Amino acid sequence: MSQHNEQSVFLAIVLDISKRKQAEDQLVFRALHDSLTDLPNRSLLSDRLEKSIQRAQQSPTYHFAVLFLDLDQFKVVNDSLGHLVGDQLLITVARKLQAIARPTDIVARLGGDEFVILVEHVPDIQAVVQIAKRILADFEGTITIEGHTFFMSTSIGIVWSTVDHTEVSDLLRDADIAMYRAKAKGRAKYEIFDAEMHTQAVKRLTLEHDLQLAIIQQEFIAYYQPVIDLNTRKLTGFEALIRWQHPLRGFISPDDFIPVAEETGLIVPISRWMLQAACEQMATWRQQFPHADDLKISINLSGSDLLQADLIDTIQQVLSQTQLPATALALEITESMLVQNIETTTDLLHQLRAMGFRISIDDFGTGYSSLSYLYNLPVDYLKIDRSFVSNMQPGNKNYKIVQAIVGLSDQLQIGAIAEGIETEQQLEWLKLLGCELGQGWLLSRPLNPAAATALLAAGYSFSQDR
Repeated sequence: MSQHNEQSVFLAIVLDISKRKQAEDQLVFRALHDSLTDLPNRSLLSDRLEKSIQRAQQSPTYHFAVLFLDLDQFKVVNDSLGHLVGDQLLITVARKLQAIARPTDIVARLGGDEFVILVEHVPDIQAVVQIAKRILADFEGTITIEGHTFFMSTSIGIVWSTVDHTEVSDLLRDADIAMYRAKAKGRAKYEIFDAEMHTQAVKRLTLEHDLQLAIIQQEFIAYYQPVIDLNTRKLTGFEALIRWQHPLRGFISPDDFIPVAEETGLIVPISRWMLQAACEQMATWRQQFPHADDLKISINLSGSDLLQADLIDTIQQVLSQTQLPATALALEITESMLVQNIETTTDLLHQLRAMGFRISIDDFGTGYSSLSYLYNLPVDYLKIDRSFVSNMQPGNKNYKIVQAIVGLSDQLQIGAIAEGIETEQQLEWLKLLGCELGQGWLLSRPLNPAAATALLAAGYSFSQDR
């Protein structure tokens, strides 16, 4: 009581704000983390990278690295099996990367199928390379999600911290460039960024622009490489191969522009141009030369082509326009494309085979297919990759691989076609192993339409001294 006998009353109001605090924390977490995988997102990664750059500038003994990962052929999985399966794959990848990374590393998802790992306190680049190798090894093999089994791999670009990197955007750009260089070398590779890669990236951007113009201006030419019966030296058909006649740079090798076309999706209009050109040429030959009815022309399909919903309609439309029967065409897909989504691809191949097309698996022996798949596929030919043919010697590994592929084709009662035959010795070995068909510079280089027409006019045999 006070001195005037007054009683003081204190009112205390206690509010439980724990739920509000949890909600605020959740909002902050969601702002800085990926909603699908709960990994740090681009914003949080950029903040950590900025701090790493500042620390590296202040301390010459502090080093960090950035690993930029992109899943190989993820678009094929997403487009063919749906986003739910794609999302489950991304979650699986996120968990794998977290298990491999050290507790001090930051594993982030930039978006789509792109992930970044910030590795701090590393003594040298070799330590970073070992991390990349562990990731590649862990991603080897198959993965099953929602009943679908497919091969999973990733390409990795690495940037080692230097004083030249002062901006987060530059770090991520260079890591991305290195990743694309790794992807261009095939599945499951890593590359370390160097200054030359930036120069090459600028050239690639120019090439992509020129490629878009080439499609509009139709700067492509179809060449035709003869496929020969190795025993009789008789012509059995052609493989259609694309060439680009650039208005300023001249002929550009398919090895230089096809990978860019596949990465950008430009391969689809290019493939359709090639289909139209090859079918028109074959129809012309069948009109000019009666015995050309027995020949087949092979056309390559890319992974993107196989995903087009209107692929069959497009092919049927071209055949209708050219009055060419489906039996005149052999459609080639690579072994690596085949196994990306074996279920969907198998269904498509069965449809094409029922229409009368012949099916070839190109570059056989370089991919990851299971032999059990082949027994269920409507395949007519296995094409033996040139890398095995060019290096074959009796008794060595390549010779045994060729022998095994030819033996497998015999068991499956399908044909074997050897690619890249360059010497008479290789030809004799292939005949000895029982390979009946082949192509290569020994027999004939790819021919422009006029030269291929002249070949047909002169007869269909290739003498031994050709």
